[in-house]
Amino acid sequence: MPLLEPNPRALGPGRRRTPAPDRVPDLQARGTPRRLREELAALIGPEKVLSGVSDLVRYASDASPYRFLPQVVVVAEDVDDVSAVLSYARGKGREVVFRAAGTSLNGQAQGEDILVDVRRHWAGVEVLDGGARARIRPGTTVVRANAALAPYGRVLGPDPASAVACTIGGVVANNASGMTAGTTRNSYRTVSSLTVVLPGGTVVDTADPAADEELARAEPRLCAGLLALKAEIEADVELTARIRAKYQIKNTNGYRLDAFLDGATPVEILRGLMVGSEGTFGFLSEVVLDTLPLDRLVSTALLFFPSLPAAAAAVPRFNEAGALAVELMDGNTLRASVSVPGVPADWAGLPKETTALLVEFRAPDETALAAYERAAGAVLDGLDLVAPVPSAVNAFTRDAGTIGGYWKARKAFVTAVGGSRPSGTTLITEDFAVPPARLAEACAELLELQARHGFDAAVAGHAAHGNLHFLLAFDAADPADVGRYAAFMDEFCALTVERFDGSLKAEHATGRNIAPFLELEWGPKATALMWRTKELIDPDGVLAPRIVLDRDPQAHLRGLKTIPSVEPIADPCIECGFCEPTCPSHDLTTTPRQRIVLRREMLRQADGSPVENRLLEAYGYDAVDTCAGDSTCKLACPVGIDTGALMKEFRHERHSPREERIAALAAKNFRAVEAAARLAVAAADRLDDRLLERVTGLARKAVRPDLVPEWLPEIPGAAPRRLPRTHRPAAVAVYYPACVNRIFGNPPDASAAPGPSLPEAVVAVSARAGRPVWIPDDAAGTCCATIWHSKGYVRGNEVMANRIVEAAWGWTAGGRLPLVVDASSCTLGIAREVVPYLTEDNRALHAELTVVDSLVWAADELLPRLEARRRVGSAVVHPTCSMHHLGDAGELAAVAGFCAEEVVVPVDAGCCAFAGDRGMLHPELTASATAREAAEVTARPFDAHLSANRMCEIGMDRATGRRYASALLALERATRP
Repeated sequence: MPLLEPNPRALGPGRRRTPAPDRVPDLQARGTPRRLREELAALIGPEKVLSGVSDLVRYASDASPYRFLPQVVVVAEDVDDVSAVLSYARGKGREVVFRAAGTSLNGQAQGEDILVDVRRHWAGVEVLDGGARARIRPGTTVVRANAALAPYGRVLGPDPASAVACTIGGVVANNASGMTAGTTRNSYRTVSSLTVVLPGGTVVDTADPAADEELARAEPRLCAGLLALKAEIEADVELTARIRAKYQIKNTNGYRLDAFLDGATPVEILRGLMVGSEGTFGFLSEVVLDTLPLDRLVSTALLFFPSLPAAAAAVPRFNEAGALAVELMDGNTLRASVSVPGVPADWAGLPKETTALLVEFRAPDETALAAYERAAGAVLDGLDLVAPVPSAVNAFTRDAGTIGGYWKARKAFVTAVGGSRPSGTTLITEDFAVPPARLAEACAELLELQARHGFDAAVAGHAAHGNLHFLLAFDAADPADVGRYAAFMDEFCALTVERFDGSLKAEHATGRNIAPFLELEWGPKATALMWRTKELIDPDGVLAPRIVLDRDPQAHLRGLKTIPSVEPIADPCIECGFCEPTCPSHDLTTTPRQRIVLRREMLRQADGSPVENRLLEAYGYDAVDTCAGDSTCKLACPVGIDTGALMKEFRHERHSPREERIAALAAKNFRAVEAAARLAVAAADRLDDRLLERVTGLARKAVRPDLVPEWLPEIPGAAPRRLPRTHRPAAVAVYYPACVNRIFGNPPDASAAPGPSLPEAVVAVSARAGRPVWIPDDAAGTCCATIWHSKGYVRGNEVMANRIVEAAWGWTAGGRLPLVVDASSCTLGIAREVVPYLTEDNRALHAELTVVDSLVWAADELLPRLEARRRVGSAVVHPTCSMHHLGDAGELAAVAGFCAEEVVVPVDAGCCAFAGDRGMLHPELTASATAREAAEVTARPFDAHLSANRMCEIGMDRATGRRYASALLALERATRP
């Protein structure tokens, strides 16, 4: 037992609460039933079976308003695992649901029995035919796939707003479309072929010329049944016409019955049916998509109208002018969007009736774009626009930054509006489509219906395609509020179908919320065909029951999740999952969304319940210890929820008063601590790595793994004892070498003679450019305070934060000189993270400082004045998470490009999770976080591996086996006389 084992109860909610009706019952505190766990473990391996109640809870929620606790979670690694689980489920009469990103809005990624994770091991993109097609695995995000296609000037047709997080498997399974896809660029129209594992275990590659022959041999009943249904539909002229008419507008409600009309063979029919089947027909192990040209010339306007119907009425005119996208945002959406970084604050004061259209034209060349802009100008002349629209002359812009800001606001619709909902309420997101010509009428009816049922909902959508989205918030724990919601849904569905002959689901797929209304839209004959299709493909009912087809008229009211209030920083979370791909621990333990989901379950429980106790036992490691604290989740979250900051607060909660006092003492005496650390590193450099690993390993067991770092062979030797001499009067900037660069030296390089230290290099290259810098004599003993901040030591953080700001103010002559910092995390720490811990007087001093990262200093001040005398052939760079927070990842590439002929930024580059010393406390975290980037880096040789943070460089050294160094060292070498 470690000497300083933390008390799990320190992370408890610590307040009295009433148990929620949807809490996990005490009987499930032990997680997966023993027999189920053991049988699956024997079948596919115990490491692939997640069975603790903490595992089950974190997979029980997705971006929908529903919550269903699975009996077990299986992390499938390959097709053999999927086939084995399906065979097991058939034999045992069990149910299976596949889950990838969990961004679906209607509970498609939730199950009550066996849930199969098909994200973790299922990423990968292969570009085919010069970019004309792409073979994509189901766990690959849309953004990642498009990044692979971009060099070929191609892009996927589907472009959902959740592209940063949603995966191809879910996009195809839901027939997702997005802002520009409409009915011609969606998944159904762009799937070239797919590989599917059917419920019976048969694997079908629809691109295989022999696929029909093999399917007939393996599944003769299925082949015959598909052809029989096709013949039946085609013989019914009225039904055939109805099916064709239903897909003239966007429609993802129910199964794609037009697959029977579009496909000539069983395999072709099956290919079409799989699109939009929501995981109820089989598992998509691979998809080949036809791609589209990436028209790089763009012209965009954000236009404000006095009312929603007025904006809707203008949509057809922009469609006629050739707009690729016409997006609508109502007043509630606009006002809620001020929570999105970069959105003008004055939107909060817009009248409620104000509605905006985001109109975009894209073209392959200047001539085509200019023609579009002229057509758009003619439309503008006849519109009644309101402030803050600029004049018609300059309403459209080609500025990428401005356009990016517009789209950021639009894509944040669900999360921004959802984040502003009343605390404790559940969010429903619905989408429907009507003929575009009737959009204005539908808008007016929707607003009246919402008002009549007491909802003040937000409305946005793909207006060009008659597709609207709206959000409703209600208290799922209040039966009266649920009843109000149910009454609204009954009237809304009837209105959409009977008044407009619309689609109850335009692009989000049927899911649990619309399943009871499927027959209302399609009628009994077509609905019966869907049931027969399901029974034909999945006769045992193994896959995803109750997600598309459900005869219970109240099914959409079952499983609605309560949203208990948690910490204020996390309360706005709607569990959308946008944060998950950026999280360093997402393949190891938990994600930011899951950390919040687990916290909410604790609040649903009675104080001290068996479930709460089990959750707390796991939360320390799964959530708190293995959080890198990098806060990249904040950058990915549309409303800026910083789960990393919350985990730092929890680290503080676990500290004993004694630990806090020791941390504060270390801060007060940091000069001695720094000197001792440098001596220790110097001494360790003379010892055998294996001995140091054994010694630190024993200490970690005796004390606590989260307090004692593990020795890693990649740790470099000590930095020189003295910093280079500099001259203050001539300096144009103050150079502050971070403590990590005062303690650790350069990476060892057996292929070259020892070069200058990083401080020596910065001083030399700055002088070479005629921009000399000065290093303060009393830099030792100061720090950016990140050491204490990242570990949640509040008092130590306060001590050092105030010390560094007071010192920096003096060094820079009251802020007259910029302070150049040579580690990106330290730049971020001094520029931003120290501020909440400063005294009032020191905040005033801090406001006068100009803190500049060394990369920005080099790119802006040095490169224009330097000559590259020697360049290497290729360099790969690792942008750190701090660079992304600071917005200077581009400067890293610029400096690298000065030093190398070719610069590569890995597509899978992300936070390395070394996070100061966290990579030494939990090496498994860095190993998991860097796996994909490392695979990309080691796939080919590079002449240089560059970054700008010493500890991140150590982390990447360990991940790749290559030697990473500061780009400033490369710059000094490239410009050396």
